[in-house]
Amino acid sequence: MPTTWLILTATLPTTPSGLRVRVWRALKATGAGTLREGVYLLPAQAPSSETLRELAQTITQAGADAHLLTLQARDAEQEQAFRALFDRSALYAELVQAVKQVRAGLRKSSEAELRKALRVLEAQWQACQALDFFPGPGSQKAAEALGALRRAIELQLSPDEPAASKAAIPARSIADYQGRTWATRKRPWVDRLATAWLIQRFIDQRPSFTWLADARRCPKSALGYDFDGATFTHVGDQVTFEVVAQSFGLLQDAALRHLAALVHFIDIGGIPVDAAPGLELLMRGLQAQHAADDALLAAALPVFDAYYAALQTPHEH
Repeated sequence: MPTTWLILTATLPTTPSGLRVRVWRALKATGAGTLREGVYLLPAQAPSSETLRELAQTITQAGADAHLLTLQARDAEQEQAFRALFDRSALYAELVQAVKQVRAGLRKSSEAELRKALRVLEAQWQACQALDFFPGPGSQKAAEALGALRRAIELQLSPDEPAASKAAIPARSIADYQGRTWATRKRPWVDRLATAWLIQRFIDQRPSFTWLADARRCPKSALGYDFDGATFTHVGDQVTFEVVAQSFGLLQDAALRHLAALVHFIDIGGIPVDAAPGLELLMRGLQAQHAADDALLAAALPVFDAYYAALQTPHEH
């Protein structure tokens, strides 16, 4: 299907320079391509298209000349030439190179340094995505490289992370899992905390949780989760939260699916999720505030309640 294009033509005065600088910065932020000086191109479906429309009004209101046109390419060759202006492969190549540099220094870096590097790279990824109106192979390659780096960092910082099982995920009845003791590794991170929230809010009305210093010594009467050999753990590319939610038929809830994607990304990487840095930072703060795991879970529960409530609001997505 042919792309609908927006073309902004603008004739700006040389002086004063303030308007030219403002327009240039705004155009750069939209990701518009330049056909020639004063003629700028943007696909109409771009999230920044409304900004281009507002920019045309701003120029006109400033007393300069601007026109916003809507058209389609005259043929496939012109369509290809237009799209070439939005090739972001160089941006993704820079991101992949930056990922490689962080991986090269993985063993020599502190946790704080690795977390900061990951945040910077994820922000770079988001910036690339915001300007990538015609995603190509570079986008997927960068996503895979970033996901692999996140997994490598988590494995270094948490060497007891469970290996993914290939077992099937059986359907389970909520009625059979009431008043149980749920056991997982101590100092829980996002997947374990989110899974405890899921259990308490949607599955077991009277749960108790125990935090294991050695997962190999899990009590036989307890339901283990998120460690090798546990009743509930990683399966394939799914983290424990996703496995538990699927087991109990909870993924029909759209908000839980969104939350599952968020937990998945923070825990093992993959396609970045916008809300991930915020939730990850909150969890780091809670871990710093609460040395006792019961207190940590108690503090985390309202955070997940709030995220779930936000994700239930349709216009938030």
